[in-house]
Amino acid sequence: MEIQAQQSLATQPVVAQSQAEISASALSSDFETFLKMLTTQLENQDPLNPVESSEFAMQLATFSGVEQQIRTNDLLADMIGGQGASGLSQLAGWVGMEARVNAPALFDGAPITLAPVPDAASDAAYLVVRDATGAQVSREAIPLSVDTIEWAGMTDTGAPFPTGSYTFEVESQNQGQVTSTRAVDHYGLVQEARLADGGIELVLKGGNAVPSGDVQALRTPAAAL
Repeated sequence: MEIQAQQSLATQPVVAQSQAEISASALSSDFETFLKMLTTQLENQDPLNPVESSEFAMQLATFSGVEQQIRTNDLLADMIGGQGASGLSQLAGWVGMEARVNAPALFDGAPITLAPVPDAASDAAYLVVRDATGAQVSREAIPLSVDTIEWAGMTDTGAPFPTGSYTFEVESQNQGQVTSTRAVDHYGLVQEARLADGGIELVLKGGNAVPSGDVQALRTPAAAL
């Protein structure tokens, strides 16, 4: 009997060491690891000095809490995934439409519809156009009282700008003083809706992607009317 007790005492430090080496990540990724640990502990504990019931209960409570948290996380992940699929289904009808967004626009020779919003108190407004490098390539006066304008992409000599990505700003003035400079929305053709970074984004003609929540308006392309 004394020999058996000594053998049990000899194995107890090994069990304790293995418990210390098991990280929280291991518990969260594999429930069986925790269960095997408890089983091994019970099998190898010293009969003369068994594990305190309060300590054992605490270990079980820890396992229960970890298991519940992981199940909650899995449920949330399933819910988010379901919402993403549902959102994609709802956005399927957006493909082929023109979305009003604040993003770089592809110019390929066809006019681009812009929606500048000058200051309410301005008496003059100018459209500033920049290329993909940020360099200003055009600056022209625009009306104050229209909702949208068509940018033809022509230089002062009447030659078309090169195909590429362009951004637009509206510079508002009052009595010759600049009062503000704002980014200008444009209407871009939606070619794809996809999941990205836990949300849904739209891919426009030219490859620029924007979050679906940034879309200000939708319209049917003029060519489809």
